[in-house]
Amino acid sequence: MASPRRVGLFLLVGLAGLGGVLWLTFASRTEAQARLREVTTAAAVPSVNVVQPSEVRSRPLSLPGRLAARAEAPVYARTSGFVARRLVDIGDMVTAGQLLAVIDAPEVEQQLAAANAALTTVRAQRDLSARSAQRWNELVARNVVSQQATDERRGDLAARNAQITQAEAEVNRLRALTGFTQVVAPFDGTVTSRGTDVGALIAAGATTSVALFTITDSTKLRLYIRVPQAYAAAIRPGVTAQFTVPEHGDQTFTAELTRTADAVDVPSGTMLVQLTVDNEAGLLKPGGYAQVRLELPPTGSTTQVRIPASALIFRSDGTSVAVVDDQGKVSVKPIRIGRDHGAMLDVSSGLDRAEWVINSPSDSIRSGDLVRPNRPNQNPPPAGVAPPPG
Repeated sequence: MASPRRVGLFLLVGLAGLGGVLWLTFASRTEAQARLREVTTAAAVPSVNVVQPSEVRSRPLSLPGRLAARAEAPVYARTSGFVARRLVDIGDMVTAGQLLAVIDAPEVEQQLAAANAALTTVRAQRDLSARSAQRWNELVARNVVSQQATDERRGDLAARNAQITQAEAEVNRLRALTGFTQVVAPFDGTVTSRGTDVGALIAAGATTSVALFTITDSTKLRLYIRVPQAYAAAIRPGVTAQFTVPEHGDQTFTAELTRTADAVDVPSGTMLVQLTVDNEAGLLKPGGYAQVRLELPPTGSTTQVRIPASALIFRSDGTSVAVVDDQGKVSVKPIRIGRDHGAMLDVSSGLDRAEWVINSPSDSIRSGDLVRPNRPNQNPPPAGVAPPPG
């Protein structure tokens, strides 16, 4: 039979074991409750995907354009007559001063002959008047004739000199018209149009007259585009453009901005811009259509950033986005959209490059809400725990 002391020891050990079991059970339950609260709290904080805005270094702009020759001159006749010879046709390369056509103008030649004859007559009359004036000057010195008669002879001499000047001017005019019977090229270029042929009647100065030829210098071309007013401030010297033309498929050509109209056209709301294209190879044709792409620098005093269109929040107070700080706290910020690219947006103000923006935010999100930001290539951190530096 066990002694009372041994029984008491067994009871003490049993009670200690039971207390340990109870303590372990309580601790386990307390830990489970704490974990449950943590999980419940974490589940109450939504996980969101965030993106960081990218800096807008350039703004692409595609516009239709029209090519024009550096120099283009319609050649008209300066004298009337019939085309006696035509020496060039469309597509011919010509040089400055090269003979293009010859006009037969017999009327002008006859008028020149008559003007030369009239000039000879006036000169003979002037010589006679000069001799008469000299004699009357000698007679008036001896008081043989009156001063009035002498002055009349001197006046007649002055009139004859004026008539000679007039007759010489007429002769020179008709000589110039005779020279215009030879039609020459004004500069080096290509004949791009012909409006006459041998035997055609030329009526110089008629309002309905058609240019005999059109000469075009296409070694350099001018490319004209009309830029919307919203982009006018970005049009600066040094801007270059890439363009394509239908006849050369995907081949790209380069043009450099040379000048602008520096004014907005009221009906279209656009500004005319001229670019210069080197066309020594002759691949481009004046008058052709071009599709032009400009890479314009951002305008304004602040740096523009680009975000997905899905990050926008539309509310009664305007357009805004939700950004998250390092503690997972939300801040709803109003922004101003500079340009809409469809899936992406350029933000001109209200957003910094270093901020994290919630992509596809909930309609009920408000400033001060807690979220778990899920950055690209990163697991979401627990709520209330600052994510590692990005």
